[in-house]
Amino acid sequence: MDDIFVARLMSSDLRTVTPDTLVEEAAGTMLEHGIGSVIVVDDDGGLAGILTSTDFVRIVAERRPKDETPVSEYMTTDVVTATAQDVVTDVADAMLDHGVHHIPIVSDEDGVIGIVTTTDIAAYVSQTEAPSPA
Repeated sequence: MDDIFVARLMSSDLRTVTPDTLVEEAAGTMLEHGIGSVIVVDDDGGLAGILTSTDFVRIVAERRPKDETPVSEYMTTDVVTATAQDVVTDVADAMLDHGVHHIPIVSDEDGVIGIVTTTDIAAYVSQTEAPSPA
């Protein structure tokens, strides 16, 4: 896995929202597409943050009116990112080090170009690693 780049595993079919999107709408997008996060982008399409299913635990726990609360209230802005040329093991290590399950893939030219999740890495490992002996 040391020579496999993130570009091979990342999903480029991103769902994005803006900081002003209401959390209820963001949740609907996540449910509709069966995803665990949405990328928050600014007016220029640049990475502003990420909102994950884990954030919704806090949203529900705080019991604020969901239809009036913007994503910016809960999104993570100190986002751990990677590039398409990063090695998968480095990205997996970053996930462990930072305790995250979603890492946006960014490009200097194009901004956010994809996302890689722990599920993507686990699926790759399960397909490429030989099963352990019985």
